[in-house]
Amino acid sequence: MSKTTFWDIIEKTLEKVGTPLSAKEIWEKANELKTKGDYLTTGLTPWNTIAAYCYTDINKNGNDSMIIQTSNRPPKFFLRKLNVSGTIKHIQEDDVSKIFKNKFSERDLHPLLVSYAFGNGHFKANLKTVFHENSSRATKGQNEWLHPDLVGVYFSFRDYKNETLDMQRQMSTPSIKLFSFELKISLGFANLRESYFQAVSNSSWANEGYLVTLDIDDDASFKDEVRRLNNAFGIGIIKLNPDDIFESEILFPSKSNQEIDWDTVNRLAKENSSFNDFLKLIIEDSKLGKVKKNDGNFNYDEILNPEKINEYVKNKGISAGEK
Repeated sequence: MSKTTFWDIIEKTLEKVGTPLSAKEIWEKANELKTKGDYLTTGLTPWNTIAAYCYTDINKNGNDSMIIQTSNRPPKFFLRKLNVSGTIKHIQEDDVSKIFKNKFSERDLHPLLVSYAFGNGHFKANLKTVFHENSSRATKGQNEWLHPDLVGVYFSFRDYKNETLDMQRQMSTPSIKLFSFELKISLGFANLRESYFQAVSNSSWANEGYLVTLDIDDDASFKDEVRRLNNAFGIGIIKLNPDDIFESEILFPSKSNQEIDWDTVNRLAKENSSFNDFLKLIIEDSKLGKVKKNDGNFNYDEILNPEKINEYVKNKGISAGEK
């Protein structure tokens, strides 16, 4: 006798309820209506699996998917076959351009993160964009997920007196901290795993690595999944606030690595001129004991003051997604 599967639970529950439900609601209703059948799970968040099944079906099968998504906040799902009249509007979750209307790109968010990271007490960092187009050509797939979008450096000379810095050198204590950032416009179940492991791949060399987004799914089950990934792999999550960039939040802190992966740093420097320039800047500024002024050519990304940030956000049409 065949056993109940997640697909059985999803289909039977939606058929019985007859209205769109979130992944967690599907699981709760399955228990209430006994559509769970003989299914047993040791997982603590089976609704995460239900959401993954739904998103995979939508993204893989497109207009032939069994499931349709009917809303973003919270994400709700329904059976395509029950929507024959077309009265229930559905969306493609992975079509970010529909949510943000193609007003801006991921790279347009760089100045916001640059200004936030410089003024934030945790980072106090100068950031530089890593232009992927500056990478050397390689065999297809060889450099995939190698480069982060931005890299940053904190210098202890911003906070410590010369005597303290001398003592750091005597004790061979690192006087800099390196950060890595991967940027996404939106983060939800549809792109979470790919985005997160992209950040794991291109940020593991640094002291701290972050996945940064303008808009993030606020569904409780989604936050649970992000927390699990954060606990397991240590990449932090930052949510940018375009209305007041200095009110942006570190939703999940990065695990701090005491050691730098110098082999990866060396590979990045070989493969990408932007990253190599970043290392040169760190060396020069460490010797000077200060960050030299921007010469407009060879330096970190420009830090915008609050007035310029507001003007920039307005001109670019940057805003969080539709709620």
